[in-house]
Amino acid sequence: MDHLSYYEQKDIENIKRLRILLQELPPFCIDFFRGIEPRTSSRTRIAYAYDLSVFFHFLAKENPFFRNMDRKDMRLDHLDLITVSDLEEYMEYLKYRFNEQNQEIVNKERGIMRKASSLKSFYNYFFRNEKLKNNPAALVQLPKLHEKEIIRLDVDEVALLLDEVEQGENLTQKQKSFHNKTKLRDLALLTLLLGTGIRVSECVGLDIDDVDFKNGGIHIHRKGGNEVTVYFGAEVENALQDYLDERFGIDAMPGNEKALFLSLQKKRINVRSVENLVKKYARTVTPYKKITPHKLRSTYGTNLYRETGDIYLVADVLGHSDVNTTKKHYAALEDERRRSARNAVQLREPMTKK
Repeated sequence: MDHLSYYEQKDIENIKRLRILLQELPPFCIDFFRGIEPRTSSRTRIAYAYDLSVFFHFLAKENPFFRNMDRKDMRLDHLDLITVSDLEEYMEYLKYRFNEQNQEIVNKERGIMRKASSLKSFYNYFFRNEKLKNNPAALVQLPKLHEKEIIRLDVDEVALLLDEVEQGENLTQKQKSFHNKTKLRDLALLTLLLGTGIRVSECVGLDIDDVDFKNGGIHIHRKGGNEVTVYFGAEVENALQDYLDERFGIDAMPGNEKALFLSLQKKRINVRSVENLVKKYARTVTPYKKITPHKLRSTYGTNLYRETGDIYLVADVLGHSDVNTTKKHYAALEDERRRSARNAVQLREPMTKK
């Protein structure tokens, strides 16, 4: 698979993984996954497969009709026997459960919401295609989501974070032993995340050829498969140039020659490694904020909105398909802007004192 791009390789890996997961589901589930294949990513289908596995595990464990029934013996018409009450019991079950390996699982609002949404899509598909007579999932109310506080870095914290990446003064002795080997890479990577707002998955998928210094942009694959160019400023350009001087001197492992960011093993860096290095540096600068690559993305979105006041531009640059998603994330800033505008419109000339 060496000739394939990173995204093509990941897609093939996901498809293989999905086929294994489907073997553990009732046979009729294959029709659902075949039906949604043209409009979903392989990653999304894997998430559906995991969620449906939890549902069928619940039925075999808790539901009187399905209890101890082998999944291979479950038929599609059996789902017509499930009531709204059964699905409400399932929602309650999701809060606290044991998985098939007898491991304790606690789901919060968003985890329950995702699994319930997956089940709704599953039922909708078969009901819409007239293979089920009933659709109890359509009648189940989804849990109310409580908005979480958006955690982001303040302007001074951004500067302190990048200083720490450059200097490594607050790292442990063990971390310092690796710091000189990864400093330029880490600085380029974090500067890129903070200076463009790209997702960590988009970052690790970058190839050297995706960087266009002539036009000041990087070519990325968005979630959902869209290919776009995201533009960067002088700070990002300088950090990338410094790192590439070093990168061109590294002989990457076979199959990783095109990768922009490499691990110490000379392979394409992965998402988990980026998450760990962000955590490593951030905890020395702001120990009370749980900073992840996604929080760096939020930091960029906040700064861009403060500078431009254009929520549609922020949505476009961040790759949000719905601007309402962006508005929800930056509602506090919108209120701040509205307050600051209260004296912007002058109704009458101010009276001058005699």
